[in-house]
Amino acid sequence: MTERSVAASARRIVVKVGSSLVTNGGQGLDLEALAMWTTQIAALARTGKQVILVSSGAVAEGMQRLGWKRRPKALHELQAAAAVGQMGLVQAYETCFRSHDMRTAQVLLTHDDLADRKRYLNARSTLRTLLDLGIVPVINENDTVATDEIRFGDNDTLGALVTNLVEADLLVILTDQPGLFTADPRKQPDATLVATARAGDPALEAMAGGAGSQIGSGGMLTKILAAKRAARSGAHTIIASGREPDVLVRLASGAAIGTQLIAEPMTLAARKQWLADHLQVRGRLHLDAGATKALVTDGKSLLPIGVHALDGEFDRGEVVACLDPAGREVARGLANYSASETRRILRAPTAEIEARLGYIDDPELIHRDNLVLL
Repeated sequence: MTERSVAASARRIVVKVGSSLVTNGGQGLDLEALAMWTTQIAALARTGKQVILVSSGAVAEGMQRLGWKRRPKALHELQAAAAVGQMGLVQAYETCFRSHDMRTAQVLLTHDDLADRKRYLNARSTLRTLLDLGIVPVINENDTVATDEIRFGDNDTLGALVTNLVEADLLVILTDQPGLFTADPRKQPDATLVATARAGDPALEAMAGGAGSQIGSGGMLTKILAAKRAARSGAHTIIASGREPDVLVRLASGAAIGTQLIAEPMTLAARKQWLADHLQVRGRLHLDAGATKALVTDGKSLLPIGVHALDGEFDRGEVVACLDPAGREVARGLANYSASETRRILRAPTAEIEARLGYIDDPELIHRDNLVLL
């Protein structure tokens, strides 16, 4: 907790810029703004920092090219706008970075790319290789093929997942607001800027305001939740205004700008971090007090006897959430039994699993090695 920016000591940084910072009010790309961002990123690269850029703007650029005045709500129309606009977005970044003798790479992701362990590792390896080669990855959600079930929903979340993926030191979320305020400053003039706080502090979510502009899809709450997710791999987060002159360069030099959300020192192991990063779970297991204590306090595996109900349909090996008696998600992990099998062994001691199913694959419903606490 210091007034000096945590960006000063960060070597690997994920920078997320929102639609309002790269478009002309949604009417196509702001080429001057893109040139400004690339100039700042080039300056960071010259100091030895590795930067990944998560950029919005494809849908807004597509809207402009298609002559649409409002952001569409239908998924197929969003996909069409993204497909059209992605061409202009990538071309613009390529031109801007080339003026600094820097190379770029386009990387489009969906949640499915990170939910599958093999594809997760492939994406991780590719991004790390690009960084080692001195290339700036420009990342966006693959809106053209994404469905509601596999969408990240906003680039704040995508930025956090990429931060976890490459084990970055810092996530910088640039927006059209100065940072996080104690209340919505548009409604309460006496609201004050939160300079520094702990990532994941529940009080932050209460402070977060509503949705943003018609062009973007992320409000302040998504940024708070993104910081919480990024902290799982030990990354700090800075939420700052992209309107600040040379904001990235000044942050990297130690200037305190916006809101710093500091991560706890503890980080998750890579496999458990992958489990925690699942945005969708296939089912929910309702635990009794004893099972909750066994998981949260004692670090044990989840046994069928401690589960009294379940929701959803899932297969063996899919991710399920574990809910405490109050309905709060306390953990998630890989199920050793399908939903239909789990229903037959609810409340059963381990010795009765074989009698109820006619076989026994594992004595645990979720082994502690395949379980992560949240």
